[in-house]
Amino acid sequence: MISPAEDAWTKEEAAHLLNRAGFGATIKEVETLHAMGRRQAVEYLLTERPDPNAETWPKWANEQMLAEKSRERFEAIRQFRQTSRNLSEQELDRKRREAIQKFQQEERRNGLEAQVWWLKSMLTSPNPLKEKMTLFWHDHFATSFQKVKEPTFLMLQHRLFREHALGNFKSLTHAVARDAAMTLYLDTQNSRKGKPNENFARELMELFTLGQGHYTEEDIRQSARAFTGYNLDRRTGKVSQQKNQWDDGDKTFLGKTGRFDGDGIIDVIFGQEQASRYLSMKLWEYFAYENPPDTAVVALGKTLAAAKFEIKPLLREIFLSKEFYAPECMANQIKSPVQFLVQSLKQLETPMVPPAYALYVQSQLGQILFAPPNVAGWDWGKAWINTNTLFTRYQISGSLTKGGKNPSADQGMGKAKGFAGGGGMGGMQSALEFSWQGPDFEAIVPRAMRDDLPLLVDALIERFFHRKLPDKVRESFMAYAAEKKGVVFTNQEIAELVHLMMSTPHYQLC
Repeated sequence: MISPAEDAWTKEEAAHLLNRAGFGATIKEVETLHAMGRRQAVEYLLTERPDPNAETWPKWANEQMLAEKSRERFEAIRQFRQTSRNLSEQELDRKRREAIQKFQQEERRNGLEAQVWWLKSMLTSPNPLKEKMTLFWHDHFATSFQKVKEPTFLMLQHRLFREHALGNFKSLTHAVARDAAMTLYLDTQNSRKGKPNENFARELMELFTLGQGHYTEEDIRQSARAFTGYNLDRRTGKVSQQKNQWDDGDKTFLGKTGRFDGDGIIDVIFGQEQASRYLSMKLWEYFAYENPPDTAVVALGKTLAAAKFEIKPLLREIFLSKEFYAPECMANQIKSPVQFLVQSLKQLETPMVPPAYALYVQSQLGQILFAPPNVAGWDWGKAWINTNTLFTRYQISGSLTKGGKNPSADQGMGKAKGFAGGGGMGGMQSALEFSWQGPDFEAIVPRAMRDDLPLLVDALIERFFHRKLPDKVRESFMAYAAEKKGVVFTNQEIAELVHLMMSTPHYQLC
């Protein structure tokens, strides 16, 4: 059962909602949402508003530019063949490697631009829940640049996730089955009549819709036959089904028999009760906590099924439930690396960090956008934290709070794996870009507040934790502030106090 929460709520609960349904918030944003009341606040998050970030969408990330790039590469290949006829084998090999390197550099630049664009959108979007759900779909229907290689395909898929972020799960699944990035990632384009490839058929059920134990190996084989004949036009990113390569014979799948194609298979899957339960469980774990009780999963599954797989009614029920605001849920979720970075910047009220440093943070903490480790996506929860990543989080907190060049960060740049997932940052001069002024502590902590240490510490606790901390933790902050304070509590000393707060285990939770 899922019980509704009372209408009255606290600022701590409002902050909790913004942390889970978005990427954290400033003091002002928490106060604004709290003033709305619980129900209106949830409706506010579920309602999409015009987003200025859409106007800054990368210029190369569309079908028209994909076609233009294809023509340019075709012409470059044609000219290369013409001019290389009289070259020695050694010279020919050198020019070939130069051409490939040029293409790869362009892909890496575009990939990094895509990452930073999305991080900026997470930081500034007026639709935080849409951003959080887009990240969920990116993890749920995981694909990676390491295999897809073409950034435009991944951004077209990203656009698909954004369009369906708060839409219909079934419609999105149909669209993903004909998505260019997914087609390449799970080899659907290599599946032909008589030689079906089972990759997509297997993951469609195991990871995307039903979960293990709710289908058989025979169901996978029959489903794979239905997804034969899919063809990807790399010039346009369009996926179509060639009827002469499609296995049009009868297939018995999940107890149903028919001449199913891929869409028919998906329709059969969504006729299973387990489809609504599976996604409901995943969304509850994403927004609330792991291992929900079976009664909750059943109740949420019924909500999703009744809504014909529209996502909003399910999210509304989750965010208005008593269980979502229970002690075992609040401040009990380990921040993912992306959550950690974006939420930190929000609370420090700072702009996006330089691109190379954004890549460094993702790489060192284990969550590179557009590069999940495998088709199952990232491991969440406790998997985000180990001795190395925890120490790195503390170092990153120092960089974010104190500004300027951070030696540990600069030294680590060479080890950061890029969007392509290979090697280091290479010749990117931006690897040493991390030189900025840092947060405006004059605005965050007015001078009048600095003479009253209890007031100062409590204000910073509210900003960075939005909840009451154990007395011993607060006392440690007070002692540190008293030690640091001189005649004037300088911005540097404020930065060190904030760094201390962000380097506690409590800050790693939201």
